[in-house]
Amino acid sequence: MAEDILARPVQYLKKVGPRRARYFHKLGLYTLRDLLTHYPRRYEDRSNLKKACQLKHGEVETVQGRVVAVSETQPRKNLSITKVAFHDGSGIFYGVWFNQPYLKKTFTPGMEVIVTGKVDRRYGVQINVSEYEIVEEDGEVIHTGRVVPIYSTTEGLSQRLLRSVIKNAVEEGADACREFLPPGILATYRLMPLPQALRAVHFPTTLEEAAEARRRLVFEELFLLQLGVQMAGRKIKEEGKGVQHRPDGPLMQRFRQYLPFTLTPAQEKVIAQIFRDMESEKPMNRLLQGDVGSGKTVVAAAALVKTVDSGYQGAMMAPTEILAEQHYLTLQEFFWPLGIKVALLTGSLSRREKENYLRGLKSGEYDIAIGTHALIQDEVEFARLGLVVIDEQHRFGVHQRARLRNKGYNPDVLVMTATPIPRTLALTVYGDLDLSVIDQLPPGRKEVKTYWVTPAQRGKVYKFLRQQLEAGRQAYLVCPLIEESEKLEVEAATRKVKEVEAVFGDFRVGLLHGRMKAEEKEEIMRRFRAGEVDILVATTVIEVGVNVPNATVMIIEDADRFGLAQLHQLRGRVGRGEHQSYCIMIADPKTDEGRARMQVMTATSNGFVIAEEDLKIRGPGELMGTRQSGLPDLKIADLIRDAGLLETAKKAAEELLERDPELSAPEHRLLREAVLEKFKDRWDYLHIS
Repeated sequence: MAEDILARPVQYLKKVGPRRARYFHKLGLYTLRDLLTHYPRRYEDRSNLKKACQLKHGEVETVQGRVVAVSETQPRKNLSITKVAFHDGSGIFYGVWFNQPYLKKTFTPGMEVIVTGKVDRRYGVQINVSEYEIVEEDGEVIHTGRVVPIYSTTEGLSQRLLRSVIKNAVEEGADACREFLPPGILATYRLMPLPQALRAVHFPTTLEEAAEARRRLVFEELFLLQLGVQMAGRKIKEEGKGVQHRPDGPLMQRFRQYLPFTLTPAQEKVIAQIFRDMESEKPMNRLLQGDVGSGKTVVAAAALVKTVDSGYQGAMMAPTEILAEQHYLTLQEFFWPLGIKVALLTGSLSRREKENYLRGLKSGEYDIAIGTHALIQDEVEFARLGLVVIDEQHRFGVHQRARLRNKGYNPDVLVMTATPIPRTLALTVYGDLDLSVIDQLPPGRKEVKTYWVTPAQRGKVYKFLRQQLEAGRQAYLVCPLIEESEKLEVEAATRKVKEVEAVFGDFRVGLLHGRMKAEEKEEIMRRFRAGEVDILVATTVIEVGVNVPNATVMIIEDADRFGLAQLHQLRGRVGRGEHQSYCIMIADPKTDEGRARMQVMTATSNGFVIAEEDLKIRGPGELMGTRQSGLPDLKIADLIRDAGLLETAKKAAEELLERDPELSAPEHRLLREAVLEKFKDRWDYLHIS
């Protein structure tokens, strides 16, 4: 019966109906349960009732009085003023409403009303009313005269109506919400019971009570999140035998011998961690984090050599064709002297090329497959898949990651990201993975000098660019981000090429964008790598993976349109050779957030510092790709603001799962159901059922 109440559609609730229900649906509110978890985004304390004689001019105040008289005037066309005289025992004050003539019938003499609004003492004591509430003899006020919840809403749905409907939902549904946190957890962490927390978070008597209710609900959300993530990680580790790679063989010795550089201690450290996992009979599931230019690709290459050395095949999946092709070219340099055969699988292969690669992978003729989403198509079969490497993990959904794993029998999995994430958050988002971090750049890499200039200084930027080109260097010029339309982005890039050619007619200018055919992209990148193109005008398709050591200048147009993580990735395309490199951001930001991004980029080149700042500015969702990671949406918790509570919830989840790994004890039945409900359709590939 309780579940039936919570599943009741919003349209059947008091004050809603079918027409208004459409506005609730815009907010993702379909049922009474949805309303209960549509938490306030802030509160206004309107509980401090003043007397008319105490009201201060220009302040927003709350006062209660008895209606004495009601009048309406219309000083000009399209303007009506409703004025209500109130008496509160200390004197008369007036409430004023504009263009709400229907209110004249709402107020009658003798009625008790609480009003909130800005005080104007120039013409007696007058309040421009923003909120009012008629005080019933035995009724509870919810819009003023108390701590008032303020919700996210949408056009057509006023705070007043939304608040009233949620009040009804709380009265009907709060007691129907069964407490699922075990009594021991509630006691240990001093948490409110769920029904009480729901009432207090929506309609608290004090701000302190609101904070306690929020703490309970945030803990609950993060605790369920941690239980799901940790159960998923345990499932992988209990999957039974995976591929057991052998210790280093002759191929690995030759690979190290042919490397044209010495690996950094940080690279050696993570290679040792990866090899230890690969030599275990348990399936490896490891996340490799490393800042731009820290040398993740050579670490992945070492792991792929190890799998071939042990008689297996490897697969490497990248989010874009350009990045897949870049990996193919880089790895070919490592693998060619070793006799390792590499196939490149992308969506733009000819039928004949594709069939040749598919046959070769199935027969075992090819040792390594590098590709895009094309790798996870049903027709791709491996003879003996031993290792899966996934680059830029946050660009792929959990199901894509799972489909590639399923091409073999429990192959080892290494996922890589150049988007640094603070450790605590990484363990939350990728809780099913062990974590390795390359926290050191190769020696000799010069820091990229970064500047922020306004469009008015473009002439100086072009003058500097000419000096670099005349010295034999190359440059990228990245066009503005136009999120609404790739077509518009291409048009802008095409216009920019003409502008650049007009200024730099004596240099060779190339164009690269996402709508070009794969062979066109590869040809322009080949020419740029070979030094046959001096300035590459591009959209963000060059954000990751492109490696041209002679390119020393990165110019980013309208840089404030990009997120910090993107800007850091773009800057990472230069600074890869022996010459000093420069990143110049052209921007005239109109928002505090845009200015903050420019300031962070010029202040630091440390990816982890930038990630922390990005989290503060934007929040974690976009940076970590939580929509893609498989995590449920968070309704009340904030992974930055609530980092301390996240640690507490993580520890509580670990301790509980130590005692009851499957949450199968009778006292944990409701908790298990809550975890499964939270993660439904998200982690099914990990068989939490």
